This record gives sequence, structure tokens and C-alpha cells, in this order.
Amino acid sequence: MSVTIKFCGAAGTVTGSCYWIKTGQLQLLVDCGMFQGSKTVKQLNYDRFPFDPREIDLVLLTHAHTDHAGLLPKLVKHGFSGPIYATAGTRDLLTYMLPDSAYIQGMEVKRVNIRNSQRGASRVAPIYDLGDVDRCLGQIVTVPYDKWLENGPIKVRFWNAGHILGAASVELQIKQEPQEKQPMRLLFSGDIGPDHKAFHPDPDAPVGVDYLFCESTYGERQRTKITIDERRSILADEINKAMDAGGALVIPSFAVERTQELLLDLASLLRAGAVPNTSVFIDSPLAIKITSVFEDHAQALEDLPTDRNFFANTSFHFTESTDESKAIARFTGGIIILAASGMCDAGRIRHHLKNHLWRPQSTILLVGYQAEGTLGRLLMDGVKKVKIQGEEIAVKARIRSLDVYSGHADRGELVDWVKERLPVRHAVFLTHGNAEALSGLETSLKSDKIPAQKIIIPRLDDRYELSGHGFKLVSEAEHPRLEPAALGEPDWHNDLAQFSLDLRSALEASASDNQRIGMLKRLKNALNERRTS
Repeated sequence: MSVTIKFCGAAGTVTGSCYWIKTGQLQLLVDCGMFQGSKTVKQLNYDRFPFDPREIDLVLLTHAHTDHAGLLPKLVKHGFSGPIYATAGTRDLLTYMLPDSAYIQGMEVKRVNIRNSQRGASRVAPIYDLGDVDRCLGQIVTVPYDKWLENGPIKVRFWNAGHILGAASVELQIKQEPQEKQPMRLLFSGDIGPDHKAFHPDPDAPVGVDYLFCESTYGERQRTKITIDERRSILADEINKAMDAGGALVIPSFAVERTQELLLDLASLLRAGAVPNTSVFIDSPLAIKITSVFEDHAQALEDLPTDRNFFANTSFHFTESTDESKAIARFTGGIIILAASGMCDAGRIRHHLKNHLWRPQSTILLVGYQAEGTLGRLLMDGVKKVKIQGEEIAVKARIRSLDVYSGHADRGELVDWVKERLPVRHAVFLTHGNAEALSGLETSLKSDKIPAQKIIIPRLDDRYELSGHGFKLVSEAEHPRLEPAALGEPDWHNDLAQFSLDLRSALEASASDNQRIGMLKRLKNALNERRTS
């Protein structure tokens, strides 16, 4: 009996993790994540699934991050009624994360529909609503680490991936035809955490599988190993420089894990007097709720202070209401603001960026992965102007970036993790990375004596047939939902936004109105030629 697997997300890109697996008796998904990045990539979230949700029997969920779990309510909305297997930590995080996702969609769709009405364009609907979220949460079945779960022809076991609370690598065994004595063994890495990460043990997983599916987020990057104390020293230096500049320090921070790590470090630095005793505003209702989940799971976490108040400090101010969030704007300096989202593409962080990007004395500190096409990536790449909610903002603040809080293993750690799984009988599939990361990890694995023919980098929507004797590409995506270049590059929406900013700058820099009129006339002529060609 053969098994087919289709790469419905995180193939040639970092987000949208989703593997569709068909056996002779059932269909299942490993993850059902949301695509993040440019508007072209995010449009995939609104399009139809490349499978029929009504025919999916079950979902195995590696962890709660949006790019792995964010489309589960859409799956339920369109007819999936089976169990979603996940760890208790993942379930508890999703209890807050999925309603927040629905709320953000509702708010953004409301703004879009106002603009569309003004332009005479069609209205749009959110991907899913709170009713879909409630039904989805009701279908989650929790499973412990290291215990086998049987469901018909498959057995499943979850291993601690050391990435975030509840994160798992998923081992899947599929029964073969009677002549095959052993089941087919598949291992999905999920997202692998770095060695010695705060809160979690080092990642673990079984050895000797048939097929290994490994994430490659930082497959091209080798970090300098640092301790938690060294990380705190680096953060202290950034805080002190920001405070010396006289402005605010604005930190776009992912609500899950990143915010909690920062709070742990900030509390330590404040207690030690390593940074000024300044107000720290945690302006993310979701991050506040997620912090309570971490407190509930404290017994399973590492690196926590001995007292129970590990996220408490008199300098911390948790702002939940909209009015409390707006009130932060009265401070122009001497404060630290943590707000979601970490890639600056939604949430309250955009309001704080509008308030501080144009201030030379303010500092924006990026502390997480920034996908292509996101506002965070544009800032990291050094753009001079951006548009936020239709408003043009000059970027005069200091833009800083730290790579000491990553929840992902780097190239060396990924290579070590794969080597510790050997032997892999048939193939290692590399997913969840951009082109550079995938190529970098492929090269590193080859140099570590894994045969080139065993290392596969699938494209979006590629489908493979797996058996106990080997694998083959059944259907290379002749018409993939997006071409590889579109998955990893800024799109025309980014180009249009930058062009409009450049055009305004060029017009303002012109010496006279006649020059400006001439420039606009040439542009109009070019458009007219395009229409008539």
C-alpha cells in the first residue's frame, strides 16, 4: 500500500504549514496554518483549500503558532468535523489565539469594507468568525507527549520540539499491506527550538524513520551561542541606548513566547538595576492572556525564578482596553512598549509605529522573524518611508534588530537534529523556509554524508507517493496556487506602495510646478499607452 502526501503550505516559503496525507483508509492533515507575508501570499488564506475539508478524517497539530494552526477554524467552517489532536499546552494557547485571530480579521475587514465602499469596490468577508472558532476549539482532543495514540490504520506519538509551550514533533506510523512486516514511519519536525532555549528542554524525537519532514526556517544561518545572562546583557545595552536617546523603545513582539521571554528578561534586568526603572507597557490583550497560560503551565517550564511572580514587576503595565492603549500615546519618551504583532502586519503595534517611526529619538527593536512583504521586513531592510493604514510615515527612528530571541534552531542545530534521527531510510523533505534557507540546509546536510538523492525540496502543491520501498513525485504542481518567486519576494502591492512614496518624494523635490506637471504628464502618457496596447 502506498501513501500520498501533498505539500499544501510551507513549501518554498516559511508560512502556511499544511501536509495533506492520504492512505488507503483515511485522509489527515498535519497542521493547517495561515499564510503570512505579502498581500499576494495572504490571499491564499481566502482561497479554497486544495482538498475537500469534508473528507479529512483528523488533524495532527504540531503547535499553536498562526502559521501552523491559523486556518483550523476555516477548515471547520467548510465541513471538517473530525478530531484535532494536540498537546494540552497547544490547546490552552489556541483558546485565546484563535478568538483573537477572528477579532483581528473582523476589525481589518471592517476597515477594508469602508474603503471599498468609498471606491465602489465589492465587500469582503472574514476568513472565519467566532462561531467557527468555538466549533473548532470543541474538536480539539489533547494528547500527552511520548504516548501512542491509535486511530484506525495509524499510530501517532508527540515529542517535545522545544519551540514554544506545547510544541511537538509528530511521529506517524501507517500500517502497510500484510506482506510488509513493519509500518511506514513518518516524522514531522514541526518547528524545532534551539538548544538551551528558555522555558523548554532541548528538542527530542525518534530515530530510524522512513521519511523525515524537517523545517528550514534558519537553514542558512549560524548563530553565536549565548547564555540567557548574555542575552539579557545584549538587551540591556539596547534599552540603555534607547533611553539615552530620549525617546521611546517600541518592540513589536509575538504574543506567544517572545513576549513572555522579554518579560522574564526585563524583570531580571530591572531587579538588578541594569536598566533604568522605566515604565514597560505590555499593550497586547492576547499577550496578557497568553502570559496567564504560561503561569498555569509553570510546572512544565524551565528557567523560571523560584517565586511564583516571575512575570510581575512594579514597572509593568498591562493595557487591555482600547482606551488604555490610546493613553500610551501621551508619552513621547522614556518608556518601553511591547505590542503585537511581531511582524508589524496587524494589531496595536501599528498605532505605536505611526506615533514613533517619524521621531528621530525613538527606537524600534525587532526581535523576531520578519517574512518578506511584511512591514517589519521593510523596516529591517531600511526603507525611508512606509504607509500604515493609508498614511505616509517617514522612518526617522533608529531601527534595531536582535537575533537572540529566536524560537528556531539555526543551521548547525537543524543539521544535528537530522543526524540524530538517522538512519532515514528513504528521504528527508525540507520545508518551512525561504529559498536561501532551504538551499543552505540542503548543502549542509549533503556535506554531512546524507546522499543528495535523499534530500528533497518540494514546491507548493507538489504531491509525492510514499511506500516502504521508496518514493516518487506523482504530480509536480503544473499550476501551483503561487509560483515560487511570488512566495519569497515582495509583491506588486509592496511595489505600488513604494512607488507612490517615491513619486511624492520626487514631486516634492522638483524645482518647479512645471517640472512636476511634466513628470505627471509623462506618467499619464505611459498609462494611456498601456491601456491602448
